[in-house]
Amino acid sequence: MHELGTIIYIIDTIEKLAVEEKLTAVGSITLEVGEVSGIIPDYLKDYWLYARKKSELLKETELKILDISAVTFCQNCEKTYSTVKYAKECPYCHSTDTFLITGNEFTIKEIEAM
Repeated sequence: MHELGTIIYIIDTIEKLAVEEKLTAVGSITLEVGEVSGIIPDYLKDYWLYARKKSELLKETELKILDISAVTFCQNCEKTYSTVKYAKECPYCHSTDTFLITGNEFTIKEIEAM
């Protein structure tokens, strides 16, 4: 349920930026959401539709979400693999000397300003 708080934070951030940059409207906001970030994209979309109505600046703004796959790197065999499918153990050499290289991101990638 932290997605609602996340949406409120995004709205506050965009509204502050809009004042600083003298924006009159925002066409879209693009987020990058990692597969293992703990954020559920469908919840973000649902909360966005509710919360954006409370902002004059954002009431017509589209929310776009780019999914970032979780990828882990094995330091033993130097290969990458799907984190969600194999977790911490490398499917190639069975080492657990691994670390996540992508997939836990949550960033505002782009704001289409008007």
